[in-house]
Amino acid sequence: FTRWQFQELIEKQAVAIIQPDLSHCGGIMECRKIAAMAEARNIALAPHCPLGPIALAASLQVDASTPNFLCQEQLTLGDGYLKTPFKVEDGYVKVPDGPGLGIELNDEFIDSKRFAVRSEETWRVSTVWLIWYRWVQRVSG
Repeated sequence: FTRWQFQELIEKQAVAIIQPDLSHCGGIMECRKIAAMAEARNIALAPHCPLGPIALAASLQVDASTPNFLCQEQLTLGDGYLKTPFKVEDGYVKVPDGPGLGIELNDEFIDSKRFAVRSEETWRVSTVWLIWYRWVQRVSG
């Protein structure tokens, strides 16, 4: 869903909770806009996050800055993929506070997940989030 699809549900007050996926709704800022529209109608936010630890880091940043945040869905805490994986303590995950999204990728582990597609080609784990994350890391120093 994009902002325009959520807008119809929010205006009709057809939902009590919205679940935008940052990876599909347009990113952090677009999710914040969706959350703000929902907040004006007393609709809660519970971001959908099935894509892994980079998407979770971005979602947690939105969660921390959203008054109508309810809960955070997650698929993985980043074991292996992050140098410091997320931890659930008393039902909560701490919002990362480092530069960028606050996480640091474990490049050695990610490289170990490469596999040969053909003998002369190698496929690397590469998602939009991974590319975007590395760009943010370069820009933010």
